[in-house]
Amino acid sequence: MADKKRILVVDDEPDFCAIVKGNLEKEGFEVEVAYDGVEGLAKVRANPPDAIVLDVMMPEMDGYAVCKELKKDPQLSGIPVVMLTAVASHVSSTRYSHYDGMSMEADDYLPKPASAEAITSSVKRLIGA
Repeated sequence: MADKKRILVVDDEPDFCAIVKGNLEKEGFEVEVAYDGVEGLAKVRANPPDAIVLDVMMPEMDGYAVCKELKKDPQLSGIPVVMLTAVASHVSSTRYSHYDGMSMEADDYLPKPASAEAITSSVKRLIGA
C-alpha cells in the first residue's frame, strides 16, 4: 500500500487496542490509538483518519457521544465508524442500550468480544481496501 490508510482505534483497554492495532498494521494500515472518547475526538479533529474503531463504554466520553459529535460535523461525518460494545441486546439496566447503539449513525456495529479479524474485515469493507 503506497498510500497507507489511517485507522484510529478508540478503546480504554490497552491490551485490546494492542491486538487490534497489530492486526490492522499486518494488513498494511497505519494505526493510531486513543484510550478514551475525549482523546479520540481530539485526535480525529487534529488529523482525521480514514476510519475509526470506537468502543462504547469508556471513561470521560463514551462512544455514543463521540459518534454523535463526529456525525454532526460536516467535515468529519463521512469517516466510517465501527462501534464495538459489550452491551448485550437483553441488557436494559445500564445507561447503554442496544437500541441506542443500533440507532447511532455508525457504519457498522460489532458486539464485544469482537475478534481482531472481524474488526479488520469490517474496516476493510467500509473503506474499500
